[in-house]
Amino acid sequence: MRYFIGLMSGTSMDGVDAVLCQISADNFQTLGSVSLPFPADLLLRLHALCAPQPNEINLMGSADIEISHLFARAVKLLLEQHNLAADQIAAIGSHGQTIRHFPDGYEPGLPGFTLQIGDPNTLAALTGIAVVADFRRKDIALGGQGAPLVPAFHQAIFGQDIHPVDTLQDIHQSSMDSHSTPAQATHTVDRDTRPDSHRAIVNIGGIANISIVALNTNQVSGYDTGPGNTLMDFWCKAHTLQAFDMDGNWAATGKVNKPLLKKLLADAYFKRQPPKSTGREYFSPQWLNAKLAGYNSVSAEDVQATLCVMTARHIADAINSRQDIEQVFICGGGAYNKTLMAHLCNNLAQCHVASTLRLGIAPHEVEGAAFAWLAFAYMERLTANVPQVTGASRPAVLGGLYLPD
Repeated sequence: MRYFIGLMSGTSMDGVDAVLCQISADNFQTLGSVSLPFPADLLLRLHALCAPQPNEINLMGSADIEISHLFARAVKLLLEQHNLAADQIAAIGSHGQTIRHFPDGYEPGLPGFTLQIGDPNTLAALTGIAVVADFRRKDIALGGQGAPLVPAFHQAIFGQDIHPVDTLQDIHQSSMDSHSTPAQATHTVDRDTRPDSHRAIVNIGGIANISIVALNTNQVSGYDTGPGNTLMDFWCKAHTLQAFDMDGNWAATGKVNKPLLKKLLADAYFKRQPPKSTGREYFSPQWLNAKLAGYNSVSAEDVQATLCVMTARHIADAINSRQDIEQVFICGGGAYNKTLMAHLCNNLAQCHVASTLRLGIAPHEVEGAAFAWLAFAYMERLTANVPQVTGASRPAVLGGLYLPD
């Protein structure tokens, strides 16, 4: 087995996660992780770069290098914690920070694109480790959405018909210092798993995406279901000055406004058929403010409660649209939002619901681990996109290699 490090900075922009993994053709283990927040001034510029503005190329160029320095700090801290040297790491898989995602073009008639920054040349030079990066653009070059990319990883790691471990005890306590315990499911459906059953892996980051895995096969499907934490985080920060709603406690104080909920869920994106992907370019503060027109009398906490239920509903609707999903495992920051998880469980009454910790990987480590695995796949020349998920014309090896020498 070889060591790989996965770096993830998602649409929630809550920081950088670095995950250390040991990977071989028939074995995968996460060994630990570190998380570093973005410096406040860099975070402001990253948010600004998600929309057109003056001087954006210069802003992007400087942010591109600054993010790489932050990535390198996370890698070095992870190496120190595990007493490893740079030459013991086969490769770093770096997702980069998405600042634009327009796979269908930002205007009619223009080609689609996606853009992640965090210069891999700088990262390789600073760490002395080979870097695999730029995973999404090959898929878009082949006519795909470039997202989601994690279904292939979910199928490879979570696609076996193993029984979930019997406890939610934190098996990665050393890497969970900055996180609360994942929210536990409020129910378990007590029945034998059918031979034809499927397992859903739901990542709730800034955007929520779902992978539907047919157990003990190579079959997987998936897509972005809609906003995850991004709108709740925006609304929380605007009204409480907190970066996010810890445990969903603020949302729990509000009452769901049913007419507003209906208006939010009526958005055309939720009705689109896959393959589809989205980002904070679409589900933006401007999107939310437009939907709130005419709802000025709704209190801030009631809006937060409604956003929380909306997120649970569109995820649950995607799962309930099928009859063969019996197990649902949640990862990403949303797994720690107890109010969101309670709503999700209430809307998935026929499913066993738990966090991915039940399958051996802590929720906040799954996406970083996925990009460690994508680096492994590149080095082994394994195709890693799933055309039925992204819409690409064929499977492809994803990413490019950037060497430190």
